[in-house]
Amino acid sequence: MLAQLVFFILLLFLLGKFAWGPLMDMMKKREDHIASEIETAEKSRNEAEKASKEAAEELKRTRQEAHSIIEEAKKVGQKQEKDIIESARKEAERLKETAQQDIIQEKEKAIQALQDQVASLSVQIASKVIEKELNASDQEKLINEYIKEVGDKR
Repeated sequence: MLAQLVFFILLLFLLGKFAWGPLMDMMKKREDHIASEIETAEKSRNEAEKASKEAAEELKRTRQEAHSIIEEAKKVGQKQEKDIIESARKEAERLKETAQQDIIQEKEKAIQALQDQVASLSVQIASKVIEKELNASDQEKLINEYIKEVGDKR
């Protein structure tokens, strides 16, 4: 029994020296390797989260910039629309006033032409009727005065 005890102790010593030590070293290396992998994975996860947050913030800023650009474009478009409408309105007013002035001028020309024709016809008729009691210039003067009086009464 003593021999078995000695062999058992010797076996424990040999196992401790040659098997247990390398096995524990290998387990320690494996534990260190797993810990470093976990640490690396944690760092990668943190970096990924940070990158994700930065990308989300950049996307948010980009959306805000795009929104502000769109709003500015809308404002510019509305201003241009108002300017175009105002310009068209002013041009229409100007054309209307020009047309009214042209109508008044044409009306005055037509009235003057009509007065001239009436005066001329009146002179011719009067000259035939009166048979030269008055000269032509006096008759035309009298007729023009009469036409002006009639025109003023209108």
